[in-house]
Amino acid sequence: MNISTLKFDAQGLLPCIAQDARTRKVLMLGFMNAEAVAVTLAKKRVTFFSRSKGRLWTKGETSGNFLDLVELKKDCDSDTLLALVTPHGPACHTGADTCFDERNLAEGLGFLETIIAHRKVNPKAGSYTTELFEKGINKIAQKVGEEAVELVIESKDNNAELFLNEAADLMYHYLVLLQAKGYQLEDVVKVLRARHK
Repeated sequence: MNISTLKFDAQGLLPCIAQDARTRKVLMLGFMNAEAVAVTLAKKRVTFFSRSKGRLWTKGETSGNFLDLVELKKDCDSDTLLALVTPHGPACHTGADTCFDERNLAEGLGFLETIIAHRKVNPKAGSYTTELFEKGINKIAQKVGEEAVELVIESKDNNAELFLNEAADLMYHYLVLLQAKGYQLEDVVKVLRARHK
């Protein structure tokens, strides 16, 4: 991003919206000056200009709830920024997930994918997901196969509850397999979109 193309206001600031790159939830709004933009781009950690403190302020510098930068975009007028981020905990100083008092949960299957991804990097004793990751790729792949067969069997009957439960089991294990292989559902969606031309 060419900082010289940005249109700062009379105080040398412009608003920056922080949005979770995975869940797409808006986390907070802050202000940046040219130096804050440069630091954010260089360090890949969102840094604002604090109007109350009169200095640069890296989000999370006291709480540890950093916002790692995934991508920084400017709007069509070059006077507002959008920071796509990976948050390290709640974004709001109150302890809420967002400054708008919303839970930072993904829509659709993204909520489950987020939970599974978290469990992969933060193992928890007694967690079935943790046990699967510990047993390795062969066991996870085996479970996907087993659940697929069970879904096929249930699809031949008319018991909606059993069918939907087996569909949920298959989807869950499939998402665990994707995480174990280092992929996300979005990677599969990209392949599907490329096929649909």
